[in-house]
Amino acid sequence: MPVSTSESRRADSRERSPGPVPPRTRLWLDFVNTDAAAQLPGGDLLRDFEALLSWLQGQSAVDDERGSGIRRRAVLQPAAAAATLVDARRVRAALRALAERGDTQERVREDAVVEINRVLGRSAGTRRLDPLPDGGFLRSFVPTGDAFAGLMIPIVESAADSLIEDELPRVRRCADPRCHRVFLDGTKNGLRRWCDMGTCGNRAKAARHRARHGDSR
Repeated sequence: MPVSTSESRRADSRERSPGPVPPRTRLWLDFVNTDAAAQLPGGDLLRDFEALLSWLQGQSAVDDERGSGIRRRAVLQPAAAAATLVDARRVRAALRALAERGDTQERVREDAVVEINRVLGRSAGTRRLDPLPDGGFLRSFVPTGDAFAGLMIPIVESAADSLIEDELPRVRRCADPRCHRVFLDGTKNGLRRWCDMGTCGNRAKAARHRARHGDSR
């Protein structure tokens, strides 16, 4: 029986080495993890436009000065702010599919690239490098014209980085079936299974302990 393209890709993924260890987490994965599925029982972290903007500021994707200006514009243009929230959730849905299935399904990758290019193509602006208080630097995108248009630029650029660096084999969903969080595996052997050892990992260890204890009785 002929082997399907997706099956062949999965086989290639198992056979190839994990590749270079990623230097850090990715902004786009943190963004995916704001959705309701990952936050139960707390619900969607992007419950309204203010929550979206606050999250972006908390991730240093929007600086305080720009955030204040966008808040003022949102008061004057509530429909535009609401549309921006809808669009952000659309981007997030495409990126969740990329995180969970992008390594094995070409169509998912293609759809994500279309979405990334849609966002990148609609916003004009300038890129700049700003110093940070700790002595580091931050690269930022400053849109011109529409105040809302560039908000998703840092998110999709982060996803683009993962595609360019071929990191999808290291992006996966937590192995705990109750957890919907996705993460970037930064271990040397590429075998990390849990989004966090202190929560999901410990639950799995406790479950294995209970199973062994039951078998010994």
